[in-house]
Amino acid sequence: MSAFRHHSALLLLSLALAAAASSSFAQHDGHPANVPAAPERSKYAGLQARAIKALSPEQVDDLRAGRGMTMALAAELNGYPGPAHVLELADALQLTTRQRHDTSHLMAAMTAQARSLGEEVIQAEADLDRLFSQRTVTPEALTDAVERVASAQSRLRAAHLSYHLAMADLLTAEQVSRYNRLRGYTVDTP
Repeated sequence: MSAFRHHSALLLLSLALAAAASSSFAQHDGHPANVPAAPERSKYAGLQARAIKALSPEQVDDLRAGRGMTMALAAELNGYPGPAHVLELADALQLTTRQRHDTSHLMAAMTAQARSLGEEVIQAEADLDRLFSQRTVTPEALTDAVERVASAQSRLRAAHLSYHLAMADLLTAEQVSRYNRLRGYTVDTP
């Protein structure tokens, strides 16, 4: 290669590198290109003050009160009414005296069981949180704690779902159909 070609090639290479370098430092939104902006505040900021990091105060309240927390949507949205909503709609569903009694009994039993299981979920989450906050977590302890949380959650969800199953057995097909219409899950056709 001649000296002129070699020099020209080096000049072109130098120009290309200079252009690339200057574009990487070009300003964009006040920051040089390829230099990340300051990280945005995490959506979790502030949650570190929670007593149990994975549960909001509202979730703790719902668990302690035995509320459903959408755990029974698989049943509710597939035609298996829940006792609480059946009681709310008792007149519109034209429940018999016996149905009202049995539904009230189901509701009381469901609430008692859900409260007890909700306390287990709260305790299991608190134990998991404590492993991290006290810096005593090990892989084995982590697996055990997560399994206890999952077990408590699954037993709670199964309880809620089972009461929907029992509730459906107490209602007639027409009452279930009316329930679904009243709750907005189906629409009347002309």
